[in-house]
Amino acid sequence: MTAEAGVQGTVAEGFEAVREEFAAALDEGITTSGVQLAACVDGRQVVDLWAGDGMECDSLTAVYSVTKGAAHLIVALLVQEGTLELEREVAHYWPEFAAEGKGALTLRQLLTHQSGVIGADGGLSKAELADDRLIAERLAGQRPFWEPGTAYGYHALVIAALTGEVVRRVTGQSIQELFEERIRVPYGLDFYLGLPEPLEARWLDVQPMEPTREQLADLVANAPARDSLMAIAFNAHAKPPTDLVRFANRRDARAMGQASGGGVGNARGVAGMYAAAISETGGRAPLLKPDTIAEFGRLHTVGTDVVTGDVDHFGLGFEAMGVRYPFLGREAFGHSGAAGGMGFADPASGVAYGYVRRRFAYPPGGGAAENDRLVQAVVRAAAAV
Repeated sequence: MTAEAGVQGTVAEGFEAVREEFAAALDEGITTSGVQLAACVDGRQVVDLWAGDGMECDSLTAVYSVTKGAAHLIVALLVQEGTLELEREVAHYWPEFAAEGKGALTLRQLLTHQSGVIGADGGLSKAELADDRLIAERLAGQRPFWEPGTAYGYHALVIAALTGEVVRRVTGQSIQELFEERIRVPYGLDFYLGLPEPLEARWLDVQPMEPTREQLADLVANAPARDSLMAIAFNAHAKPPTDLVRFANRRDARAMGQASGGGVGNARGVAGMYAAAISETGGRAPLLKPDTIAEFGRLHTVGTDVVTGDVDHFGLGFEAMGVRYPFLGREAFGHSGAAGGMGFADPASGVAYGYVRRRFAYPPGGGAAENDRLVQAVVRAAAAV
């Protein structure tokens, strides 16, 4: 039996090739534990597919760093409205952050992962890691791991706690509260920064990677040193080190919706959020104006990420998606997630994309490899209709 028989859902006329590509990726064994793919073009849903054990159209699971896109959509709105200023020092909004030589860091630099505060000496506790307020309190006085503003490196588990504290100091509300009020509820999105208890019935536990013997050997051989920037950024230097699968599968972590990686959703919710950002949706104007998109989506970090080794990585709070996918517009913006999921908006094509995996992909970190073919299939179909 081919994977096509196990694919559920629908595609709009002209997007049949996306379904075929999705089925082909399943045939090649991307996962049997559940995947979802959704896409919108100019605000209209054109792809709604799912497959795998236990996965339904409305199943919810952890989206990890795809959450950063939700958090920084709120920041983009506040900058657009003049509530926040990119060139203001973070300490202007949050005076305690000035400790340990961080006083000159601007909000723009923070959004581009230049603060150097990628984690905490000795690591963050389980309780801290689940709670953005506790992370912010701990990191306000933390020494940076490089001179702020001189390099950039992925603030994997803490960036939205830092930007979120700026938001809270200015608005009196958390990023989670603002996302709920301004984006999730108005657009009816299945994307939560804090999963309500009644929705636990739709939750699917995240499942760990199932590497081959060769892949496992590679993972062991390339594991970061305990004192490396990579280990610090992913809290692997803590005792015990953070296990991302266990983190997502904790009810308290899901309930608090830590905005760097604690979001819960499905592909429909992710694609729907990005559609709302760039397209007229449900009679509402796009959330972001063209000049805001141009500023937040364009590449800001040229050179090598000192944490991950990636090159030319970030816009403002978002990943610069046009770098990974040159066939997208240069202002495409979004974020991938640790299990292999991804969400983005491409104003040039009108495409909003959401992909969610229940099981971690190999290699770990960022969007899983099958996104390359799925994204291309969606964009190609959108151009042809």
